[in-house]
This record gives sequence, structure tokens and C-alpha cells, in this order.
Amino acid sequence: MSLEHFEKSAALSLGVELEMQLVNTHDYDLAPYAEDMLRLMTKIPLPGAVVPEMTSSMIEVSTGVCHTSSEVLGELTQIRDALVKCADKLNIAIVGGGTHPFQQWHERRIYDKPRFRELSELYGYLSKQFTIFGQHVHIGCPDADTALLTLHRMSRYIPHFIALSASSPYVQGQDTAFDSARLNSVFAFPLSGRAPFALTWDEFTVYFNKMAHTGVVKSMKDFYWDIRPKPEFGTIEIRVFDTPLTIERATALSGYVQSLGCWFMNDDTFMPAEDDYLVYTYNRFQACRFGLDAVYVDPATGGHMPLREHILLTMDRIEQHAASVGASASIDLLRRSVERNDNDARWLRERQGEERLLAEVIRQAADRFRGGVDHEPGRFS
Repeated sequence: MSLEHFEKSAALSLGVELEMQLVNTHDYDLAPYAEDMLRLMTKIPLPGAVVPEMTSSMIEVSTGVCHTSSEVLGELTQIRDALVKCADKLNIAIVGGGTHPFQQWHERRIYDKPRFRELSELYGYLSKQFTIFGQHVHIGCPDADTALLTLHRMSRYIPHFIALSASSPYVQGQDTAFDSARLNSVFAFPLSGRAPFALTWDEFTVYFNKMAHTGVVKSMKDFYWDIRPKPEFGTIEIRVFDTPLTIERATALSGYVQSLGCWFMNDDTFMPAEDDYLVYTYNRFQACRFGLDAVYVDPATGGHMPLREHILLTMDRIEQHAASVGASASIDLLRRSVERNDNDARWLRERQGEERLLAEVIRQAADRFRGGVDHEPGRFS
């Protein structure tokens, strides 16, 4: 099996994928309605795609190729409205969040698709435990070498993405004390974590061919890295985001990625090095565990600072780049969130503190996703 050719794509183009929860409307546990949702959704003309995921209580939606975060919001709005309409017909609800707070993994059903059956046979119970929900952001790169350079530059900002999207504090009815417990499930897979340090496509091809020779991998889909190249799309794909509770926050995260990408591709910023990864797993853990209250270790200097402070400094640094790609509203929305020390994990905990009933928290989260109460403030224009 050889590595695909890296296709051409428009630099800084965007694509967003969201894995969504399907829940019933009597106790708000997960419900195995993916097949019914797919049947209804295929009747509605929409941008992007709607596909099944590993278990039958999840569904993945994606935009088409977008060029601004405003386009992303427009497409996600159409998709969200169609999801809500179809879910209402089935008397179920659609919810964001990186984990379902109280579902039991052993009750899940593997979706009947050959690849999912193969993965279930390989990974056993981990496949059902993979009933977790993430947002993936693709960013277009003009060539393969730029893609790898951008990937390794972007790796320094993985803690930002985790803390800003964190929405999985609860697992099987328990507060995990993590803002993003979802990523702990991803780490259980043998080909997860970081990409190998290769700055040219020739180097990366040598690595891939060695892995393929071992028989461990057959394609890029077999890698569950935090960021991976997607040669067939001409993109890199950032995979650490929890699915947010609103499409507004999902959009803002894509705008932040695009702004960083604009900085990396247009300025002589910094040259990544293998030593950047000495603190990678620690920074990743800090962001998962503490969210915006995490400590960030600068891989270049070894200096420690609050992650919140590093995010705000970065937003100041990329302000002009954000403006140039039309992402200023994305940065503003996320900046306000950081300044308030507010992410979706905090929202979920606050609702549970008030309600003392996770089913009611999920009901409110479903209302929030459909654009009801507590919608995300801020406009995109």
C-alpha cells in the first residue's frame, strides 16, 4: 500500500466535521437512531455530507470546502436546522459535547458497516468506548511540505484547542475532574498521539512506507494522531477538539485554526523541532485536566505560564491575520470566553450544580444546540 499523492487545495480553505450525539427525549440517554437519521437527512439537499460513525447512537456531519468562518457558520446552520427537523420527526434530540455524561459503553451497538465491524474485531471493547464526540477541522495547504511544516507549528497550540473546546467533564455519571475526558479514550488506541517529526513529504513517505511494510497500517485512516495529513484532500486535519455545544463555538474554533494557519504560512514565524515534543504530552494533559486553568510550558524556552495567558497573547499576535481571513469575530468570541474563564465544560458543570440531574443537563444542552436558551453570544460577519 503506497501513500496517496498530496492533492492541491486552496491555501487556508476550511472544512469542519462534527460528531453528534443522538439521545431519546424521555431520559436523554443515547439512542440508536443513526440509520433513521441518515434516511431522513439524505432527503434534504445540504452542503457537505452526513455519515454514520462507530456506534449507532452517533452521526457525523461535515461542511463542504469553505473559505471563511462565515461560510462555515452558514453551512453548519443549514445542517443544524436539518438535524433538528429530522430528530423532531423521530422524537429524539441532537446534542453536542465530547462525551455523553451517563451512557454505559456496553449498551452501545456497532454500526453495521464493514470498516466498523473490522475495527470492532481488532479493538474489542475499545470500539464501544469510542462512543465519544469530536470536532475535526481541515485546513487547506498549497503543497505537501507546507502541510507538514504547518502541522508541526500547529502542534504547539494543541493545548489551546483542547481547552477552548473542552466539553466532556462527565463519564458514566461521574465528574472526572477533567475538562476534556474524551481524549483519554483516544489515547488508548495504539496509533494515537503525535505525528512523527518529518518536515518534508519525502521524509514522511519513508516513514509511512516503513509502517506499511510492518503490516500495521494500510492508509492514513489507520493513524489516530492529534493532527494528521490528509493527502487526498490537500489538508491537515486537527482532531483534538471536543464537539462544542453550539455551532457558533464550532465555527469560532475553525476561524482560530485558519488565523493561526495564515500566520504560519505567511510569516517567518518559528521553525519547529523534535524537542518541541518534550513537553507536548504534559501540555496536552494539563489542558485536558484543567482546561483554561492549565499551565502551559513553552517548548522553546521552558518557561511556564497560565494557558489562558498564552491563548490571549497568541490572539493578540494573530489579530491582523484573523482580520485578513475574515475571522475577527471568531477570535472575539473565543477571547471573551477566555476572559470569562468560560468553556462548555464549565457550562455543563454549572447546569449540573443547579439541576443535580444529568438528564436535565442533556435536555438543556439539546435546547442550546438547536439555538434555544444560552446560545453562544457574538455575531459572524
